[in-house]
Amino acid sequence: MHLSYAVIDLSKLKRNFFNIRKKIKKVKIMAVVKADAYGHGIRETAGFLSSLGDKKPEYFAVAFPDEAVELRKAGIKEPILVFEPFTRNQVNDLFRYNLIASVFAREHIRILKQDQKKFGKKKIKVHIKINTGMNRLGINHKKAFDFIKKIDNDGDFVIDGIYTHFANSEETNKSFPGLQIKRFNDLLRKLEANNIKTGLKHAANSGAILDLPESYYDMVRPGILMYGYYPSLETSESIRLEPVMSIISKVSSKTEIQMGDTVSYGRKFTAKKKIKIISVPLGYADGFSRGLSNKSYAIIRGKKYQQIGTVSMDRIMFNINNDNIKVGDKVIILGDEKNKKITAWDWCRTLNTIPYEVMCVIGKRIERIYKK
Repeated sequence: MHLSYAVIDLSKLKRNFFNIRKKIKKVKIMAVVKADAYGHGIRETAGFLSSLGDKKPEYFAVAFPDEAVELRKAGIKEPILVFEPFTRNQVNDLFRYNLIASVFAREHIRILKQDQKKFGKKKIKVHIKINTGMNRLGINHKKAFDFIKKIDNDGDFVIDGIYTHFANSEETNKSFPGLQIKRFNDLLRKLEANNIKTGLKHAANSGAILDLPESYYDMVRPGILMYGYYPSLETSESIRLEPVMSIISKVSSKTEIQMGDTVSYGRKFTAKKKIKIISVPLGYADGFSRGLSNKSYAIIRGKKYQQIGTVSMDRIMFNINNDNIKVGDKVIILGDEKNKKITAWDWCRTLNTIPYEVMCVIGKRIERIYKK
């Protein structure tokens, strides 16, 4: 068994989720659990959220069909939207597991209709993705009306929803999200004027949930918020959050080095005096980035200690000076103890990244332990 592990505190997940519910009031929630629930475990996370009775998510969302299949096999019965474009080979899973495809091109419609009869589907539920400025996926908002009208007239389809995605809702300047909202609203008004029903309207990701209530529509799509992090340092903190994941390890060795001795690959740390160092079985293969070398900390017995030397694939070292730290002592890599705290944001400031990436790259050999 690996000495390093992640504790997933489901009680914190629940509190975060309920705080999102409180913020959005009566709007529905599509819980985003793609990328293994941002590293937290898709089966366990979605299973727990699905157990929350009348407060559970109305929908779940994933990136790819295989993620949705995993949810169905885990017993998740709620509607599941697949964000990414699908291929001909993935259509079978969409139908077999009753998944909802995102569509925004004629090719999507053609592929779905090819296998419709094979699976006995009288109606195919879809959500239509609108590109209002992200310019990644979706049909351009200027061309969307005719596309949607054709789907609405096609008796094989039910438009269960229509949505867009913000490019920078997590930034202080909200002028571009405002333009995206305007483009989306203009399309919605035109569709309504022509009696075209679009099902659930949704746009708000985590940043928009915090700061753009005008984008809530019928449903919101929280991702990183559920796992306890604000999407940037520019958003409001209008929802109280607690990081759901902690990463724990143990001291596996201890030694003493002299002044002038160096530590790890490339000799990037040189001792300025005689010190004791410990090693911990965690490395960049587990998601502890090499970019954190000599720039990060851990908590041991309620005190912070600096990581020293180049981060290696499987192991990192810490300077404990002359403190009485023993082999087997608990090492908190992410988490808190005795008023000391290390969060993903501490890593993000060093790595110039975001909590999404930090959470998603925590490796599979780090066992997830679930705590309620």
